[in-house]
Amino acid sequence: MLTVSRPVDAPAAPTPAGILWYAQPATRWFEALPIGNGRLGAMVDGGIERECLRLSESTAWSGAPDTDDVSPTAQRELPRIRDLLFAGRHAQAQQAASEHLLGRASSFGTNLPLPQLVLDFAMAGVVRNYRRQLDLDTAVVSVEYQRDGTRFWQEVFASNPHGVIALRLTASRFAVVGFTLGFAEATIPGSTIADATGVRFSGRAVESRHSDGQQGARVEIRAEIVTDGGTTRTHDAAVVVSGANAATIFVAVATDWAGDDPVKRTRALISDARRTGYSGVHASHVRDHRRLMRRVSLDLGRPPAEVAGLPTDEQRQRLAKGDPDDGLVALYFQYGRYLTIAGARENSPLPLALQGVWNDGLASSASWTNDFHLDVNTQQNYWAAEPTNLGECQLSLIRFVERLAEAGRTTAEALYGAPGWVAHTVTNAWGYTAPGAGIGWGLHVTGGAWLALQLWEHYEYGGRDRQFLRDTLYPVFRDAAVFFLSCLVPEPSLGWLVIGPSESPENWYVAPDGARCSIAMGNTVDRVLVEATLRICAAAAAELGFDTHLRERIEAARSRLAPLRIGRHGQLQEWLYDFDEAEPAHRHTSHLCALYPERQIGPRSTPELAEAAEITIERRRGAPGWERTEWVEANFTVYFARLLNGDKALAHLRGLIADASEANLMSYSAGGVAGARQNIYSFDGNAGGTAGVAEMLLQSDGTEIELLPALPTRWRDGSVRGLRARGGYTVDISWRDGRLTNAGIHSPTTATVRVRYQDDTVELAFAADEEVVICPE
Repeated sequence: MLTVSRPVDAPAAPTPAGILWYAQPATRWFEALPIGNGRLGAMVDGGIERECLRLSESTAWSGAPDTDDVSPTAQRELPRIRDLLFAGRHAQAQQAASEHLLGRASSFGTNLPLPQLVLDFAMAGVVRNYRRQLDLDTAVVSVEYQRDGTRFWQEVFASNPHGVIALRLTASRFAVVGFTLGFAEATIPGSTIADATGVRFSGRAVESRHSDGQQGARVEIRAEIVTDGGTTRTHDAAVVVSGANAATIFVAVATDWAGDDPVKRTRALISDARRTGYSGVHASHVRDHRRLMRRVSLDLGRPPAEVAGLPTDEQRQRLAKGDPDDGLVALYFQYGRYLTIAGARENSPLPLALQGVWNDGLASSASWTNDFHLDVNTQQNYWAAEPTNLGECQLSLIRFVERLAEAGRTTAEALYGAPGWVAHTVTNAWGYTAPGAGIGWGLHVTGGAWLALQLWEHYEYGGRDRQFLRDTLYPVFRDAAVFFLSCLVPEPSLGWLVIGPSESPENWYVAPDGARCSIAMGNTVDRVLVEATLRICAAAAAELGFDTHLRERIEAARSRLAPLRIGRHGQLQEWLYDFDEAEPAHRHTSHLCALYPERQIGPRSTPELAEAAEITIERRRGAPGWERTEWVEANFTVYFARLLNGDKALAHLRGLIADASEANLMSYSAGGVAGARQNIYSFDGNAGGTAGVAEMLLQSDGTEIELLPALPTRWRDGSVRGLRARGGYTVDISWRDGRLTNAGIHSPTTATVRVRYQDDTVELAFAADEEVVICPE
């Protein structure tokens, strides 16, 4: 039984978020350490002979808007393709969809990496006591080492308040700081100019694989040096600093993506940083970062003695060999929060792309680009934001969805002849909403609706802000619902309402005649997302007192949607009919969005479907050649957390860290999967893993908060503070010997909620800004 007490002791001070540290400089991208301010990012090598900042910026996009993306024959051929599918002529429908329904993007584009900013140090001597680290609490990368009796220090960070990267070089003796500053490995065409103040690069983000090679954003990079003593001179397209006591470099990047003048913008950012000075820029950066980072702390117990004090790369190697390390798991959790803060802020111009704001150049040169994937990856980028108390980091995504909904009206009319809006599998910085260009992946009709679920998450976790509901969320969901209502059609033999033609990302099935196909009607993922969209639209309209007639149409349609079905293998069917997968080991399990992030399946509410979901997971995982990659392991982590199986969730989380994340703990899409020739950094694994930890410790559905729902057996003692639950609640939890000891729940408003721990529940009524403590008897 749970007991309730009102008096609450002062909360404990937050525990440090953690430090990633290394005993040597980075020699490759997956060893470098990331910094970012929500728009501008860099990977920092921490080099001794040469320091390298691998720069990226979220709006450095090739391509341009295009109004001719929809196939001109799509709307005419759509009814025929539906009829072919209903008649069981799958191969013919597949061919027709390939010819008539795919998008025709001529200049889709991609985010591109920028030239590297390099510092060459003309020094000799033996280096000792080297240490390179990223402090998650301050968001500062620092390097320290000793050379010939002199200690050298370097620190670098990306400031959101000032919009620049700042790098500071100091030493234990006067007049020994020196370097040559310039650009290297320019991945976009442009020119470099050097003068006594620093270096400047002017170019354009263009490429020919995903666009026409001509269109793209103008890019300006300005790096200015402020020295204490010493001399400065230019040499070719670089600046040489000699004999300084200390030196600071401010780096600004801007583009004309939003119509700005990038030259004026970089000049203004640098001028402001110089006026403020390094110490002022540093202080405001740390305050700004800690305001978000310190909201949540996690303690999973002391690390084993043999692990304590090891560099992070060695800790990860030990985990990969099978040695448990809960401290590394806690660090990975906080690292996902750090990357979310560094990659997505309230003032970010664009949301997190496939690689966040850290572009390794591999995704942008691959067939699938560094864009916004709407068939799980962009959504997964934000799964950790709300439950780990970083709701502001979703605001740029929310603005993006609003723009996408506006752009998607044209596609809805041109392709489907329908009102409302639609977006499919991929989109870009310019608001692309047509289907993708390839059969097998491009025709995911509910991709935009899936992304829009993040608006509902923000509303529920944010305390149900009525103004946000009215002005932002409801217009998006109303028009998505209107589109679905216009496109739902009855399946002739069963009478259920279904939508299509569409693809279940990015999987293929074996049709009854043996044909290998991807196009179908009534895919489970589409059914789940249509149901979610209609349900949310109706709930929002009821809350606001809007659109009574629309609500009646929605309820009538919901009652006729196809049910979730269990196939002959005991699995949750991915398609309306019980087709076998053409690729049983496929990485995508899109239909399990019914389990997470949706709650249309759950072990208490729908136990048979929950069992079918678990069978689906195990069949995929057990198939030869299982396409195990970063976002898949993150998916399986949250799936098993929702299935209340903490041990299996933890097993997949460890797999994510050990086998799908690198030395710098950044997750990657595995080489050999989805056409990748080598491991390619992807942000989604880091965010998804962090969301998985939160889901093991706290779950909520808007009416009930569940404490420690999937606590792994290994996590015997621990605590977490600052997690968020739907309804705007903030929750602190402590446990010992695998059992809850106490939980503090804070409500910002007058509210009532049910709290569960295992089989015990208690109803709580809160006054505004009140905290309640719960303890088991």
